[in-house]
Amino acid sequence: MRISLRFIVAIVLLCITAVFAGCASAPVTQSVPAVAVWDPEDVSPGVAAEQGIGEVLGLRIVETVRARGLAVVERQKLLLAVEELRLGSSALADESTRLRLGRITGARQMVFGGYLTVGNRVRMDLRVVDVETGKVLRTASRTGPAGGIEVLLDLCGKVADDLFP
Repeated sequence: MRISLRFIVAIVLLCITAVFAGCASAPVTQSVPAVAVWDPEDVSPGVAAEQGIGEVLGLRIVETVRARGLAVVERQKLLLAVEELRLGSSALADESTRLRLGRITGARQMVFGGYLTVGNRVRMDLRVVDVETGKVLRTASRTGPAGGIEVLLDLCGKVADDLFP
């Protein structure tokens, strides 16, 4: 009984394919959705925001998101994507541009929001947006007394708690 060379080559290739297929790992899937958080904007009329308050409020939201067991896209990763795409602040004002950045950085959801101070009251509004569709998934808002940064942080924490129950 004579075995042809083609038959041997076919068997060897089949064995090699089987070995490589056995070494392949299962596809990596994220068990929890990654969330990117943008700093809430001060939309108060006629008042210039204090430098850095939005960033501090954003970090408060990140704490809440992490406490709920969700993955958070690191702020540094978002900033690197902004630099890489050479986006200016006017481009970042557009929500669709920020959603595109979310897709690039692996976020599945993004948190946007703002706060408004009028007289002795402040209102904080936050929303979670699906990165792929741009659809608003959840919203939350609260109104409280205006005060220092501690009062604003407390209000932001409560709104974030409402957003991620």
